[in-house]
Amino acid sequence: MIALEARELYRFYHAGDEETLALRGVSLCVNAGEMVAVTGPSGSGKSTLIACLAGLDEPDGGMVRIEDHQMSRRPEIERARLRARRIGVLFQSANLLEHLTVAQNVRVAQQLAGRVDSGRIAELLESMRLTTRAHARPSQLSGGETARAGLAVALANDPAIVLADEPTGELDSVNEGLVVDLLTDLVGTGSAVVIVTHNDAVAARADRVVALEDGRLAA
Repeated sequence: MIALEARELYRFYHAGDEETLALRGVSLCVNAGEMVAVTGPSGSGKSTLIACLAGLDEPDGGMVRIEDHQMSRRPEIERARLRARRIGVLFQSANLLEHLTVAQNVRVAQQLAGRVDSGRIAELLESMRLTTRAHARPSQLSGGETARAGLAVALANDPAIVLADEPTGELDSVNEGLVVDLLTDLVGTGSAVVIVTHNDAVAARADRVVALEDGRLAA
């Protein structure tokens, strides 16, 4: 079953007279229960691709579908609702609100999807080894704890798809392995994972690797 489909994505940025072609006709399908690693040099369009897949940015051309739902060409409020319910997004800098505790951050993510499950919050924090840090604020967390807390937020609503943009970029090898193990376990439950990475060891854990070069998928 196809969990995510991107078809002929184009994205242009303008600054004065300069035009940057961030994506040039990128197509990608990811199946449920599959992890795809996206690699490529800085500036190749990886983060732009993740933003378009998540509905955080609108492509200038092409289409994104999440399961049976069209993501692109819809009002932001509809994209946000679909994202909250079906997609987990994890950034290198995590996705935590500083004024909230770890548990409160996960709860807010659930509230955005219109459902709060305290049992699920406790379960997530336990699986991320964060039970004793539930009431800590982001500034009180170590780098590994921050990454795991961000992943807990991304998984708050049992997403069908997780989009991770360099989630291990600032982690040591132990925490890197733990985060990738958690993502791999998620794939085993039937979720689809797209992970942007510069790390060959992380890419090697994926079922498939695609490379971006100058906004195009490398042949």
